[in-house]
Amino acid sequence: MLIETRGIVFRAFKYSESSLIVDIYTEAKGLQSYIVNGVRSQKSKQNASIFQVMTLVDLVAGVREDRGLNRIKEIKSAFVYRAIPFDVRKSAVGTFITEVARKTIREAEAHPELFAFLYNTFLFLDQTQYPVANAHLHFLVEMSGFLGFMPGGDLSPDTPVFDLQEGVFADTLPSAGYCLDFELSKAFYALLQTNYADCHNLRLANGQRRQLLNKLLDYYRLHLEHLPEIHSHQILQEILS
Repeated sequence: MLIETRGIVFRAFKYSESSLIVDIYTEAKGLQSYIVNGVRSQKSKQNASIFQVMTLVDLVAGVREDRGLNRIKEIKSAFVYRAIPFDVRKSAVGTFITEVARKTIREAEAHPELFAFLYNTFLFLDQTQYPVANAHLHFLVEMSGFLGFMPGGDLSPDTPVFDLQEGVFADTLPSAGYCLDFELSKAFYALLQTNYADCHNLRLANGQRRQLLNKLLDYYRLHLEHLPEIHSHQILQEILS
């Protein structure tokens, strides 16, 4: 069976002398892996650059439930990035978003709302004229909702701290220490109240931004079993600071 779908390239790695194995998150079938034969040879009619991480594509591909690796019949770029490849900050944010998505999405089934969120996130990242220093933090918050653990509750005098383990604003610091302190809880709540297009207006010191990123990754580890280590945030922190 052939499907025609949009996709986002999550990962590509070399296979044999001239081939690639590519992980693409598709709109029609969720996360899919494909083998692309001969694409790295000089005689290939297909440019291997289309399989770079973050690339937005339109593809026609085979689907067989009894096969771990399927094959792509046709593929083309759906959108050519104009800023991400040339802007080190946007590139770092995009790389981080891709790594988080790749390591948290495991289902080979359609999730149209999640796909649209990711697809539009990359479009926004490329096209926005505003600073992107908070974009990765807002992404983590929004992504948590699709993964089933969106932060809940409200910041108030009675609930002044965010409990990472329970996922809500609480009245006291938890004994296990999985929480945001008073000041960081305020910053986090302000982040929750803004939308993606306006998150650049949120004023955060570099130290706060770094703390929030590390705490949000702790939040993911607490709520997702067997989450692989996220590596790109270390480079991201250096670039954004």
